[in-house]
Amino acid sequence: MPDHTTHPLSLIRRGISLPPAGWVLAAILAFYVLAGLFGRDPWKGEDAIHIGTAWHMLSYSDWLSPDLAGRAFHEPPLYYWSAALTGKLFGWLLPLHEAMRLASGIWVALALTGLYYAGRELYGQDSAAASPLLLAGCAGLLFHAHDAQPMLIGLAAYAGTLGALAAIGRRPRLTGVFYGVAIAGCLLGTGIAPTLPLLAIAPLAWWLSPDRPKALQTLLVGLVIAGLLILPWPTLLLYFEPARFHGWLATELAPLKTPFSPGGAGRFLSMLPWFAFPALPLAGWTLWTRRKAISAAPQLLPLVFLLITLLLLALAYRPREIPALLMLPPLALLATPGALTLRRGAANAFDWFAMMTFSLFVGLVWLCWSAMALGWPAKLATRVTVLRPGFIGHLDWIALLIGLVATLWWAWLIITAPRSPYRSLTHWTLGFTTLWLLATTLILPWFDYGKSYRPVAQAIAHALPDDHGCLAERGLTDAQRASLAYFVGIEPASFDTPAGKSCDWLLVGGDTKRELAAPGVHWTKVWEGSRPGDRKEKFRLLQR
Repeated sequence: MPDHTTHPLSLIRRGISLPPAGWVLAAILAFYVLAGLFGRDPWKGEDAIHIGTAWHMLSYSDWLSPDLAGRAFHEPPLYYWSAALTGKLFGWLLPLHEAMRLASGIWVALALTGLYYAGRELYGQDSAAASPLLLAGCAGLLFHAHDAQPMLIGLAAYAGTLGALAAIGRRPRLTGVFYGVAIAGCLLGTGIAPTLPLLAIAPLAWWLSPDRPKALQTLLVGLVIAGLLILPWPTLLLYFEPARFHGWLATELAPLKTPFSPGGAGRFLSMLPWFAFPALPLAGWTLWTRRKAISAAPQLLPLVFLLITLLLLALAYRPREIPALLMLPPLALLATPGALTLRRGAANAFDWFAMMTFSLFVGLVWLCWSAMALGWPAKLATRVTVLRPGFIGHLDWIALLIGLVATLWWAWLIITAPRSPYRSLTHWTLGFTTLWLLATTLILPWFDYGKSYRPVAQAIAHALPDDHGCLAERGLTDAQRASLAYFVGIEPASFDTPAGKSCDWLLVGGDTKRELAAPGVHWTKVWEGSRPGDRKEKFRLLQR
C-alpha cells in the first residue's frame, strides 16, 4: 500500500510540526530575521546614524575608528566593521544601506542561536526551540532587530554567554572559547558598561558547576581569549590616534561615574510589561512553578543574570528602549519552562489571543494598503495624504504578491497547527513576524516617505551650486548629518568651529524661528524645506 503521508497535499493538511526542529526551526527564525531588513531607506534616528557611520568607514577605508559624517564618533568599531563588510560583499546585489543592514540580521541570528543552545542545556532538547521563539516574540526586539543597531551585538553576546555558561559542566572547552568570544564581541561592539554583567555572572557559573576546579580553568581560558581578541584594537588606536583613544575611553567611563539611581531600575522595569511581552509573565510563571528549585542552575543562572543586567542599566543608562534589549535574553531563557507548562485554559487563552490579535491587525494592514494603493476607502485614503503631504500611492505587484503569500501562510498556520505546548508560542511569534512583514511590504512606501531624509538631502544638494566650497551646519542632529553624508556625500563642518565660521554657506535645522534664524544680517536664505509630513522639523540653507 502506498504511503500517502509524503504527498504534498498530505503535508499541507498536516501543517507545521511542533515542536519545530531542524530546518523547520531554522526557517522560522530566518523568516523572523529577514522580515523588514529590506526595501527601505535608512530611517531617521539610530538606523540613519549607524548606516551613515558604516558608510563612512567603507567609503574612506578608515577602519581603525568610526566617524560620523566626518567627525570622530567615540563608539566601539565592531558593528561598523561588520556592516561595512556586508556592504562590500552584497552591495552589488542590494542597495548599499540594505546590504549594510544585513549585519543586524547576522547578529540577531547569532543571538537566537545562542539562546537555543542555552535552552537545550538547561531545559532539554524538547524545550530548546522555545527559548529563541520567546526572544523573537518580544515586542521590544521586533522594532529594533531590523534596524542598524550596535546593541544587537550585546544581545548576541548575552545570549552566547548564557549558552556557553549553561554548558560549563558538560562542554568546558567550548564554554571557554564561546565565553571569551562573547566578552570580546560585547566590548568591541557595545562598550565597557554592557560587558560588565558578562564578567559578574562568572562566579555564579563557577559555583553552580559540578566540577569547580575545571570550571575555574574554563573561565580563565575564556578571559584570556577575550583579552587576546580585545587588546589589538585599543592598542592600535592608542598608538596611531591617541586623541581618539582617550575620547573613546572617556565616553565609555562617563556612565560608570554617575551615582546609582534606584528610580532608573524602576523605569526600566516599567517598560517590561509591553517591551518583554510575553516573556515577562511566562518568566513569572516559571518562578512560581519552580519556586522550590529556585537555587538550581536552570532558574538561578538566568535570574541572577537578569538582576545583574538590570543593576547595570540603572547605573549606566538613561531609561531607553535600546539598552533595555539586554534584559531580553535572560528573561526569555527564564520564561522557557513557563511557556511549555501553562495550564490548558491559560494556553488556550494565549493561543486565541495571538490568533485573533494578529488576524485583526493583518486585516487592518490590508485596509491601509487598499487606501494607500487603490484609494479605497476614500476617507482613509484622504487621511493617508493628510499625514504624508505629497505622497502618491501606487500598486506594487511584487509587494502585493509577498503580502498575499504571507497572509495565506498565516491562515494555513492557524488552520493546521497541531495541538502542542508550542502552539500558542508559535502562533504568537509567527503572527508578530507576519504582521511586521506585511507592514514593511504593503505599506512600506508610506512609512519610508515620512521617515527618510533622502528628499531633504537631495533638495539641499540641488540648491547648492557645484562649486559651493565650504558648508557649515548648525543645529543638525547626528541622524541628519549621517543622512546628508550617505545620500548626497555632504559632510558639513560645525558652525561653532573656526573652520565652520569661515564658510560662506550655512545649513541650519530646528523647530523654532529662533533656531532657524540667520547668525547675522549678512546671510541670505537660499532654500527652506522639511521632510514630507513633518510640521516641526525644518531646514534652511543660507549664503553669506
